[in-house]
Amino acid sequence: MKKMSLLIALSMIVILLIGGISAYFFMTRNPMTGNRSMGSMMDSKNHSMMDMGKGEMGHGTAVDLEQSNEVTKPLKIPQMLKPDHQDQQNVHYTVLAQEGETSFFSKGSQTKTFGYNGNYLGPVIQLEKGKTVTIRTVNRLSEPTTFHWHGLVVPSSVDGGPHQLVQAGEQKEVTFKVQQDEATLWFHPHPMGETAAQVYKGLAGLMYVTDSSSTFSVPKAYGKNDIPVILQDRTFQKDHQLKYKESENPDGTLGKTLVVNGTIHPYFDVKYDQIRLRFVNGSNARNYSIKLSDGSTFTQIAGDGGYVSKAQKKTNLALSPGERAEVLIDFSHKKPGESLSLKQGNIDILTFRVKEKQKTGVNNVQLKKTRENEQTTDTKADRKFVLFGMGKHVEINGKKFDEKRVDVRVKQNAIETWEIYNKKDMMGGMIHPFHIHGVQFKVLERDGKRVNHQKDGLKDTIAVRPGEHVKIQMTFKEKGLFMYHCHILEHEDNGMMGQLEVN
Repeated sequence: MKKMSLLIALSMIVILLIGGISAYFFMTRNPMTGNRSMGSMMDSKNHSMMDMGKGEMGHGTAVDLEQSNEVTKPLKIPQMLKPDHQDQQNVHYTVLAQEGETSFFSKGSQTKTFGYNGNYLGPVIQLEKGKTVTIRTVNRLSEPTTFHWHGLVVPSSVDGGPHQLVQAGEQKEVTFKVQQDEATLWFHPHPMGETAAQVYKGLAGLMYVTDSSSTFSVPKAYGKNDIPVILQDRTFQKDHQLKYKESENPDGTLGKTLVVNGTIHPYFDVKYDQIRLRFVNGSNARNYSIKLSDGSTFTQIAGDGGYVSKAQKKTNLALSPGERAEVLIDFSHKKPGESLSLKQGNIDILTFRVKEKQKTGVNNVQLKKTRENEQTTDTKADRKFVLFGMGKHVEINGKKFDEKRVDVRVKQNAIETWEIYNKKDMMGGMIHPFHIHGVQFKVLERDGKRVNHQKDGLKDTIAVRPGEHVKIQMTFKEKGLFMYHCHILEHEDNGMMGQLEVN
């Protein structure tokens, strides 16, 4: 009798589980409807702000950052990559993807890592507007990789997406002309199914688009008052190794330790009254909400695609994976011996130690209003994209990535307006950073409210909150087959990606 009762109880539990799963898929399957499950009744804006502030992703996957007890170390500054050769119209570089070992900790063993032209991360590649650039990409890893130029407006044949594999031991050459304005871009691998692991191990570098004719009044002394800040979070095992498979989360891998330019617990000695910081969110999945320790303001002067038309003072800077921003911090009122820190919640990102200061010669930031930044009046969407799912079950418009399928076809030089909808799931949803290759776009609306995109400038990656509708507008200038995808790298690897053809 007891066995029979136990069997009946177990049967009831199985029936309830099957019913719950079936109800979930029934309620969430139609992507454009407003059906809402119990978990998705949460207020999306409050939920997403919590996510942004703590770096959480939703779905109960939070991994909090921990304050490192490592001794503070000088912030590492990536080297500028020296050209192989150049003339007035052309410049040639070599970029090597390689294995190495890196000393993150003051005591103990080194960490096995990947890097470009070095052991971890990569150099800064200078790309001067108007010049033709040739890059010889060399794969010295023991696995295939690609070299994706994130934010660069180039033909798809040299974009470095998942179709353009460079096999282990091989090399390929790419050539393109730089035709966009000054901006902070970056490069990283993009092999299907392996992007997250390769970035986690260290493959990422910066590209600075420069313009010799620029007269913008901003700090430009690299490594002195013009500083890159690459934000990454990593979980180091007891033996100091980065064992991706042990940390991997299909909804986005978060780490416990903050690493800035490959430095744990860094400081920077300030010797100017004003410094320029170029932030890059190079994390696999963590969102950042950056503030100053004393609550003071800083001035944002640039976004993903370059300078904004209207510099704006902020006390908080939100960055989702793949996004960039440039800010100015004023130290003119700080005395030698004082300090100021960048914070993520209660965690120190970077501590500034004020030394004897020099004048930067920059008083008022002068930014131009470009034609591309003009406000548009047409916000009717030409296409709609629905981001949905969790873990390995992620999709765009009900489909997972298929390299043999073209999802969108657009005309070259035609203005495109897209609506991106982040559909909630039964767990409430999570922020999806939406990235498009080969283009820079303007943000027009968020949930039907017009956005002054002159303050954010051009973008190639945008954080879309749970339940939010975002409208963007762009013109595809280059031909070929490009990717669009969630920039949570595990989601990208799991198929939250589509293909668009420009012809």
